[in-house]
Amino acid sequence: MDSLLEKIYSLSPAEREDCARHVMLGGGTPGPTMVRGQGVRLQDVDGNWYIDCTSQSWAMYLGFSHPEIVQVMKEHCEYITHIHQGFHTLTRLYLSREISRLLPEGFTRVSFTPGGGPSIESAMKVALLNRPNAHQILSQYDSYHGTTLGAMSASWHSTHAAGKYVGGSHFLPLLHQFARFPNPYLLRLPIPGTHEEPDVACAEMLRTILERGINGPPAGVIVEPLQASAGQIPATTGYLKRVREICDEFGAILIFDEIQTFARIGEYTASEYFGVTPDVIVLGKGLGGGLPLSCIVIRDGLEGLGHDVQELHTFASPTLSHVTSLKMLEIIERDNVLENTRRMGAYIGERLNALREDFPEIAEVRQVGLHIGVEFARPDRNLTPLPSECQAVRKEGMKKNVIFGLGGARPWVLKVKPPLIVSQDEVDQILSVLEECISKVFKRTTVPV
Repeated sequence: MDSLLEKIYSLSPAEREDCARHVMLGGGTPGPTMVRGQGVRLQDVDGNWYIDCTSQSWAMYLGFSHPEIVQVMKEHCEYITHIHQGFHTLTRLYLSREISRLLPEGFTRVSFTPGGGPSIESAMKVALLNRPNAHQILSQYDSYHGTTLGAMSASWHSTHAAGKYVGGSHFLPLLHQFARFPNPYLLRLPIPGTHEEPDVACAEMLRTILERGINGPPAGVIVEPLQASAGQIPATTGYLKRVREICDEFGAILIFDEIQTFARIGEYTASEYFGVTPDVIVLGKGLGGGLPLSCIVIRDGLEGLGHDVQELHTFASPTLSHVTSLKMLEIIERDNVLENTRRMGAYIGERLNALREDFPEIAEVRQVGLHIGVEFARPDRNLTPLPSECQAVRKEGMKKNVIFGLGGARPWVLKVKPPLIVSQDEVDQILSVLEECISKVFKRTTVPV
């Protein structure tokens, strides 16, 4: 091992504490200090191994230290790593074509950025370029698109959605005011009344807002086909079709934020899964095969980004991320990872739904691919949320060496989102621990399922 790495990995507890004084974090749930990963597991500095059901911000599709990813990184580093985006590289050329091949027909132009927030803003720029007399871009209730200022403006953490003002509300002078429309949260419908098609009724509110709630024509509409931070809320085909129709009626550019749905939904895109095609698709998180990488892909016929400094980032062409992305895509296809995603996700969903018979506090299990959310609420008329109990379940999971996630705007939703390579045996371990945790928190014994 390199002497510098030896020094880092041998830091004493006192040295680690001293180093920690110099770290400033703007978000994230505090956790143990991790030093190693293998497959779906992480090891902390004290030697404890955990099954990671967060995939580290949902990004590690192939888990940790995949040997083929490690090898391609080693080999590529001998050639080149960082190149300014103005210079072409073979890796960017090749990856752009491969991404286009995975997306719906007619999505042939790719623009890369270092992260999801900047890519969301790239998509906004495309909307404004194609609607030069329009100013307004709309987003959904409870959406999360990032913490750069433009993306933050469109996200839940700039509102009172969490029951208090957090995040973006500290930076209001720099934010743009976004109009928002209802998401298809069918368990707790965000619109009044009863409806024959409640999902479509939520989408219909977009039309009312475009007609009566904003000044001038709309430039674009941003949709999360599955709202992860909102509490694992999937859209429906009916909802997305109606949004598409309304955008066409008003000439708005429809943007799908697929930063979390790409591949994890069980297909390469949510557009394919739901059968609804947007105008711009945003990818990120897992796209880089474990390294930072994000992009937008736009449909043919749209005006794209120009060369007059409309979109320029120092690290917009990270060749190392390109090759890890390409190797990941190769492995996903070769090893039928999407099939495993669908199969393991359906199995987890079935087992968790069976638990509801013993634990009525499980108000709903929402599962699409390996996007899984468990909502905890009192079984009363109002389905009173149980955030403390949900957080207790997560805490018990950590004690038993399984890492679960929490909903951002709704911390009473437990997230179960392991790497896409998770095996049947590993899923059974996850479910066994989760049953034990739920049993302890709600003080009941499970019936084997």
